Amino acid sequence: MKLIEIYIHEVTRRLPEQTREDIALELRSTIEDMLPNDPDEQEVKAVLAKLGNPAVLASEYRDQLMHLIGPRYYELYLTLLKMIIPIAVVVSLIAMTAEYLIGYSGDQSVAGIVTTVISKGIASILEVGIQVFFWITIVFAIIERTDNGKEKHPFTTKMSKWTPDDLKDITPIHKKKAIKNFEVFSSFFWIAIWATLYFNAEHLIGVYKGGTGVLDFVAPVFNQDVLLQYWPIVLVVIGFEAALAIYKLIKKQWTKGLALCATALELLVIIVFAIILRNPNVFNQEFITYMSDLFNITTNQFKTGLVGGGISLFILVAALNIYEGFRKARI
Repeated sequence: MKLIEIYIHEVTRRLPEQTREDIALELRSTIEDMLPNDPDEQEVKAVLAKLGNPAVLASEYRDQLMHLIGPRYYELYLTLLKMIIPIAVVVSLIAMTAEYLIGYSGDQSVAGIVTTVISKGIASILEVGIQVFFWITIVFAIIERTDNGKEKHPFTTKMSKWTPDDLKDITPIHKKKAIKNFEVFSSFFWIAIWATLYFNAEHLIGVYKGGTGVLDFVAPVFNQDVLLQYWPIVLVVIGFEAALAIYKLIKKQWTKGLALCATALELLVIIVFAIILRNPNVFNQEFITYMSDLFNITTNQFKTGLVGGGISLFILVAALNIYEGFRKARI
């Protein structure tokens, strides 16, 4: 009988005080009806086991959920998380990059700028991800507890009951042509890094040589004034790269259309940066002289090799990216 009293206490202590006495009487009567005359301990345990966990039984008396997000909304909840978090992260990365470019003072090295962009990007991803996760979870928890509908079937993303017709909207994605979120985030990190390097080239890209404990900046590679002459078209390239990354996030897989878009962007990048590199004043003369003396060649020879090598490198990287895009699209 002691086990019965403890069980009843464990149930009623979880209930509103004004209902405890009535439910205790009802529960005690139920247990007694389930027991034989003069029951032993094993028979009492069997009945209590049949009634189940006191916490679960108490939740049934209170008609209270024992979960945060139940099966009715769980699939929709996960789908929205997977959809909204990447979009929010992408927007935050774009905002973070723009803010950093505007506020950059030009007093950091290449290693420092890369480290700062990566660390701020990771912090932004974590902060935005946690915020979105928290608020979506809160909203669904409230919906779960205010839903008084009698039907408890799980919702789909259409907020309706599942039917076989929903299968028509699903396109299986081959794992070898799938675009992972990490690939999209990497694209935005790369945009942030190269855009920062371009608009602050005279402070970041240059010749360094060993000094007293640190690397000394000898000469910048580029003439910043010349680079800034092309800022409108460079911003167009940045915009197209960001748009392509968002398009990848939406499509989730390589398609022929996506491969064509990527090809167009690669060709645009080659044309724009070939025009910039072929500008006779784009390279800093001090850098050209220093490197020519270092390799014991004329300044014209070094400059010609540098421009030709730079354009060739752009073409090689573009060709590899284009090939990889169409290869995955054909899978």
